[in-house]
Amino acid sequence: MLETFNSLKEIYYLVLSIIGVPVNLLAIVILTRRNCGLSTCTTRYLVAMATADLLVIITEVILWRVRYYYFPPSFLDITHVCRVNTLLRRAATDCSVWFTVLFSFDRFVAICCLKLNGKYCTGKTAAVVLSTTGFLLCSKNIPHYFMQEPVEIINNIPWQCSTKPSYFTNPIWVGFDWFDTALTPFVPFALILLLNALTVKHILVASRVRKGLRGQRKGENHTDREMESRRKSVILLITISGSFILLWLVYVIHFFYYSITGSNILEFHGSLYIFRQVAYMLVNLSCCTNTFIYGVTQSMFREQLKKAFKYPATSISKFMKT
Repeated sequence: MLETFNSLKEIYYLVLSIIGVPVNLLAIVILTRRNCGLSTCTTRYLVAMATADLLVIITEVILWRVRYYYFPPSFLDITHVCRVNTLLRRAATDCSVWFTVLFSFDRFVAICCLKLNGKYCTGKTAAVVLSTTGFLLCSKNIPHYFMQEPVEIINNIPWQCSTKPSYFTNPIWVGFDWFDTALTPFVPFALILLLNALTVKHILVASRVRKGLRGQRKGENHTDREMESRRKSVILLITISGSFILLWLVYVIHFFYYSITGSNILEFHGSLYIFRQVAYMLVNLSCCTNTFIYGVTQSMFREQLKKAFKYPATSISKFMKT
């Protein structure tokens, strides 16, 4: 059973890398063209999320997992290069998670805090918030470079990476590990749930109030452009954050289980190993879902997507006619 699972896991990561890169690139290109009817602020958050997801696919899936399964040892196995990739993939994962939190907070302010909306929900503010958060998260992950040591030294060159034994016993490293885990994904988990709950509550209350003021009754069909716009914004918010929560949930359960039972997290056999690997697989899958969510929830994004797929055929057709 374990051999079958490992074979399926190898295929899974290969497929994920093949799909993940183009879908995130496609999302970045379509969103940066700004033909989707979204505000500059929202567009910047979505582009940042797609960029972070793309970096996760490259560093975590391609350079870490696919390379390990399908390619022989190379310069990527040199300890210093391996350490850099560890730092980058941890930072990319943090950015992917926290940019989702920032997007949720932006939508919360836009919908629930009308006085703050005009000052906060701007393209300039989004750029400052995203760049500052990205810098802080990259800085936070610098210790990951120093938590690893070489597995072997060949011709005075250190090869491969292994976590230092002191990482599991030294109080400073243990504290850093708890801080790292709390920062991603537990705090984002709580914030996203809270922000979504407050946003939905505000929408429901505002909807009832506006219906009362407009004198809406059963059988009447009054349109309310503001509420329709809020409804679309909430649908996008809930689907993105809901997808994040569902795909990270197994990882959260896995962490609590190992923390409570004190099981060996380095165990490489049995059902617990499969459970842990499934958690990682779902976490990496979360970096490929947003483009599909945009396509389902945003009609203008679907139109741009159709144009993108038709572009090669139309270009060839025009070239043949000339």
